[in-house]
Amino acid sequence: MQYFSHDGFDLAFLDRQPASGEGDPVLMIHGFASSHYVNWVSPGWFKTLNDAGYRAIAFDNRGHGSSSKSYREADYTPDAMASDAAALLDHLGIGRAHVMGYSMGTRIAAFLALSDPDKVATLVFGGLGIGMIDGVGDWDPIAAALLADDPATTTHPRGRSFRAFADQTRSDRRALAACIAKSRELLSEDDIARIAQPTLIAVGTTDDIGGSPDELAALMPNARAFHIEGRDHMLAVGDKTFKQRVLEFYAEHPL
Repeated sequence: MQYFSHDGFDLAFLDRQPASGEGDPVLMIHGFASSHYVNWVSPGWFKTLNDAGYRAIAFDNRGHGSSSKSYREADYTPDAMASDAAALLDHLGIGRAHVMGYSMGTRIAAFLALSDPDKVATLVFGGLGIGMIDGVGDWDPIAAALLADDPATTTHPRGRSFRAFADQTRSDRRALAACIAKSRELLSEDDIARIAQPTLIAVGTTDDIGGSPDELAALMPNARAFHIEGRDHMLAVGDKTFKQRVLEFYAEHPL
C-alpha cells in the first residue's frame, strides 16, 4: 500500500502495472463499507486487468479501509469523495483513465465524470442503475445498525446485512454512519444526461438495491446495460461474466 494526502485525509492506494509493461490505467472506486481489497483485489479484478495488459489502480475511500477517518457527515458528499479520486490521478501523473465504480463507488464515479470530465475516458457503473436518480431505499436503519452497541438488537434486514459486512471488514462503524448520511446524494436526469463518456452499466439480476441498468442507460447519450445473471448486490462484483464484459468494453474503447 502507498499513501497520498488530500483534503485533510491520508488515502491508501494500490497501483499495479501489468507484467508486460505500461498499460492503460483503470481507476477502481469501491462501495460503501468496503475497501480496495474487498471490492477489487479479493474478487480478482487486479489480476484480471493486469493479465489483460491494464494498469490497475484502486484506493480506500475516506472513512474506509486503511485511509483516515472522519466523523463529520459533511466530509462525505459525493463531490468531496470524487475529488479524492481526481487527486489520486493527479498524484500519479495520469491525465485520463478508465474509471470503474461499484455501488457507492459508481455514484462517486458519476460525480467525477461531471466535475472532471477530461480525466474520465470511459465509465463502468457496477451495482447501481436507476437508483442513481430514484434513490436506493431507506438507509437510515443501516446507520442505526452500524451504531448499535449490540448487533443482535438490529431487526431491519438490510441493516443486519450491512452491519455484518462492516464487522467482517473490521470497518470503523462511526465513520461509516457519517458517510451514509451524505454519500447518497442523487443525480437528476439532466445531470446524468450530461455524462457523455462511453458507459457500461452492470447490475445483478437479483440485486434489490441498484435499480434497473436499462432505465439509467436510456437517459444517457452513450451508455449500454449489462445484466449480471443470477447475482445479487453483494456477489455481482466478482462475477466472471462481468469481468469478461468489462474487458470487451475496454477493447472497444481504448484510450
